[in-house]
Amino acid sequence: MFDQCLYFNTAALARRLEREWSGAFEPFDLTPPQAFMLRAVLDRPHVLQHELADLLAIARPTATRVLDGLEARGYVERQRTEGDGREVAIVPTAKALAIREALNGASAAVTGRIKRTLGGEAFVATVARLRTARATLG
Repeated sequence: MFDQCLYFNTAALARRLEREWSGAFEPFDLTPPQAFMLRAVLDRPHVLQHELADLLAIARPTATRVLDGLEARGYVERQRTEGDGREVAIVPTAKALAIREALNGASAAVTGRIKRTLGGEAFVATVARLRTARATLG
């Protein structure tokens, strides 16, 4: 019935992937959105909040909520920028820096399992097609 339905199949896949990454990030007391955002902040210290939202392809209010959770857990700090008082840069804390390798390792382990299950070429092709579809649909 839904074999050709993009929404149904991507939503079902998203739920499955959510379970995988939830388990990977549970030891850090982070949800997948929080963990991926923290990984982005660790990779780009002092990233502006609006740039972070754009990078993760999420709405700015969603980014604010995720950042609130990271800040409450002591993983990030918000700092006003010198040029524009309305801009906020996101900075990882020492606590975040301390888990950086383990957090990246947990994500890599999930990616590796999925890649082995699907096969390397199929994994790469699937991700590429999803990115193209996302970009095309806007």
